[in-house]
Amino acid sequence: MYRRLPAISVALLLLLGIAELLSSQPRAQGRAPDAAAGVQNDVELTEQEQREEAARRSCKVAVCAALRNRRPGKNIACDVVKSWRKEQVEGIVSKAKVGWPWGGVRCSGAIALKRDTLIRAMSEPKHQAVIDRHTVVCEVEREKGKTQIKFDLAPKVTFQNGKAVLASLNWGKIEGPGIIKGVMWTAAATDNALNVLESTVVEKVNEFVAAKCDEVKDEWRNK
Repeated sequence: MYRRLPAISVALLLLLGIAELLSSQPRAQGRAPDAAAGVQNDVELTEQEQREEAARRSCKVAVCAALRNRRPGKNIACDVVKSWRKEQVEGIVSKAKVGWPWGGVRCSGAIALKRDTLIRAMSEPKHQAVIDRHTVVCEVEREKGKTQIKFDLAPKVTFQNGKAVLASLNWGKIEGPGIIKGVMWTAAATDNALNVLESTVVEKVNEFVAAKCDEVKDEWRNK
């Protein structure tokens, strides 16, 4: 029997959402495979999903170019969006043996990264990358229409020899209605006090820098 979604699982879902803003895998045109979320490979992408994926890919290439080429240039700024269908969300949270009482989720955020910070993270023996505060907005489908949750994060990631070893999300202001805001406040307070999501953040950062950037190597190699 699945329990209702506890606070920490909401935080984990949204953390995965932030990571997926940049780290979606390349896929065949018009297809939306997501084995990790328990979705079949023959789901057709909607026009909106195709636009979202194209926007994430261009941002992903820009970030990877800075990380891997380590050349001076402009700072990186992207507006990116990621949608999950209800069954995809259920596949993610089911790993924590909890239920998802709502529908699909759509998150958006303006990504702003300083090129010098990314270069130093990859080239110096040890560097703490301090990311400016970002606001993430997620729209959650419910039976009586959609509801919105907005929250701030100011991440810090410590790198050693080009790999993330320590991290904190540093949750800030949270805005949203009733029950969703309540569980988010609990999750944020817990993570700020105990840093319970650190291992997940470190894993996602290292996955992005290595495997995810390799997926678009031909596009950032000469940038």
